[in-house]
Amino acid sequence: MNTFFALLHYFLFAVLVQSASISSPTNLSLMFREAVEQTKMLVEKILKDLPTVHAAAVTIEGLTLNPPSQTINLEMMAMSLGIPAAPVIKPLSERFTLDICVSRMLAGTRLYQGLLGVLSDKVDGLDDLKVDLRDLLLRISKMKEAAQLEGGDSLDQNSRLDLASRLPGNYEVQVAVHLTVSQLRSFCHDLIRSLRTIATYRP
Repeated sequence: MNTFFALLHYFLFAVLVQSASISSPTNLSLMFREAVEQTKMLVEKILKDLPTVHAAAVTIEGLTLNPPSQTINLEMMAMSLGIPAAPVIKPLSERFTLDICVSRMLAGTRLYQGLLGVLSDKVDGLDDLKVDLRDLLLRISKMKEAAQLEGGDSLDQNSRLDLASRLPGNYEVQVAVHLTVSQLRSFCHDLIRSLRTIATYRP
């Protein structure tokens, strides 16, 4: 009987030690840095692929990604098509916490995933980008879990419906793709800058 209790005690002690090791600040910090690095690598891939995606999906002369189009008022077009701007991502501070930052990363990624979901039904060449954004959501979510963050991501669920109802013809579709890819590129640049900064964060 004494042997049984001794083995039971040893087993419970080993489980407690393993659990403490997994949730220790050191391991959480390592998990977070790995999640940040994986996310950054995917964002860099998306940035690299965007010019190819744009060239395949946008054929109207004057709508160029490099250099950016100057022939039309893109802000006015975005407003008329109901394409919202991505959530602003700022440097970390007491007011702009890591929780807020990661929540806005998620919200922005969901925004462009939704817009591309509408546009991919009307033009070819966007499916691979949709897959990348789906994977990006998963990786940012892993960052959130590794840092043990609790904030949610806010997003206007009507953005998909608004865009779908404002695309009567091919011209509007082409402009919407151009605006979405252009804004997504800016959002990805913001993500890269922010990811480089928060890589040093210690949960």
